Amino acid sequence: MDYKTTVTNFGELYGEFYEQGMIVVFNDNAPGELAELSALHTAAKLDKDVRPGDTVLLGNKKYTVSAVGKEANYTLRKMGHCTFVFTGAETAELDGHIVLKGEGMPEIKAGDPFEIYFK
Repeated sequence: MDYKTTVTNFGELYGEFYEQGMIVVFNDNAPGELAELSALHTAAKLDKDVRPGDTVLLGNKKYTVSAVGKEANYTLRKMGHCTFVFTGAETAELDGHIVLKGEGMPEIKAGDPFEIYFK
């Protein structure tokens, strides 16, 4: 089953990470210090591991997963957390990164979808 959730809010420091080419996501019940840097979303159940070749929808833009850090599936499953990096690289620099390939970064807002489609 695909992973489907909705963006609910943004922390005060979200823009600083966005400007560096990253989007940090957390379930909307994240502790304050983590919520500050994140795009928050409704909690959803992750039934499968995210793998290269899967598709991520953020707002109205689709991306292909090109790499997954070794802790990203664990933290996405437990806390709705990972960091999306938009470099298209074939390896993740950090364990919590999911690397995406596509055109530019999405401009997401509250109410937008955050979904993962497994191949």
